[in-house]
Amino acid sequence: MSQTSISPQLLFQRAPVSAKDEAVFIGKICVLAILTAAGIVLAVQSSYAATAVGVVILGAAYTHAVELQHQCLHHSAFRSSRMHRIVGVPLGTPMLVSYSHYRVRHLQHHRYLGTPKDTEFFGFDTRKPLALGALAKGLFDVSRLVGVVRDIVQCVPGRWQYDMGQIAPKSRKAIIAEYRWFGIFLALLATAHAVDGGSLVVRLWLLPFLVAMPMHFLVELPEHILCDSDSVDVLRNTRSISGSWFTTWFTNGNNLHIEHHAAMNVPINRLRERHADTQELALNVQRTYFEFFTIVMREVSRNRKVAA
Repeated sequence: MSQTSISPQLLFQRAPVSAKDEAVFIGKICVLAILTAAGIVLAVQSSYAATAVGVVILGAAYTHAVELQHQCLHHSAFRSSRMHRIVGVPLGTPMLVSYSHYRVRHLQHHRYLGTPKDTEFFGFDTRKPLALGALAKGLFDVSRLVGVVRDIVQCVPGRWQYDMGQIAPKSRKAIIAEYRWFGIFLALLATAHAVDGGSLVVRLWLLPFLVAMPMHFLVELPEHILCDSDSVDVLRNTRSISGSWFTTWFTNGNNLHIEHHAAMNVPINRLRERHADTQELALNVQRTYFEFFTIVMREVSRNRKVAA
């Protein structure tokens, strides 16, 4: 496995959460609340066009919420560590992403990236050749939903066990509690569906959920795909995309993924200042998402020709 001999001063430096960082994150939560409220107002309109726009906005809000949850996983949003789970659990609820389960798996992903022990929570296999079929399957990750249902069923009676190593009893207890909450959440949705004939549940959750699934996949895809998956060097096995203010906001800095892996506890809003180091030293840096997806489609085309 290759390692870099360069150690830039800023890129790998840790940074604690400041009062300003916390205020920035709270501001992001407020923007999410406004976005969600706008989506709800539009989704319940009688006009099909307004409903469609509202559904897309809600899908985008649910996707963005998971990216905000990701920051909570790293305890880089609030100065109080306790606040991260309090905020992180509801952020993941619309997409049925357990905060505590995601946190355990994701921190292992950071520790073991570039090794066979990598345990990323969203399971697209970046080591396999890119093909349209694999991408289409990833857009709607049915296997994750099956896993969520299985975890709910196992957690209700408390039989759930972590299957990717050992975790603390406190973490296991938190995970069980969150999947039980998802069971209650789905039961409430089913009840609401039965009471009002299903219109509100379909407009405010089911259709936005179906929009959010591929949206979230496309946000996550650039992180490590077509990088050196046999290297433990973050400058080789991870990708950053310079992006615009909009893509940086919507992905909550997920485009600056090398910077994030280099120092995972640094507040997301402070990653941009490290991007110059990444541009100078890293192997996989694109200017825009359009540039990245062009590379992906070229690779898909090349693999299709090889297979033929």
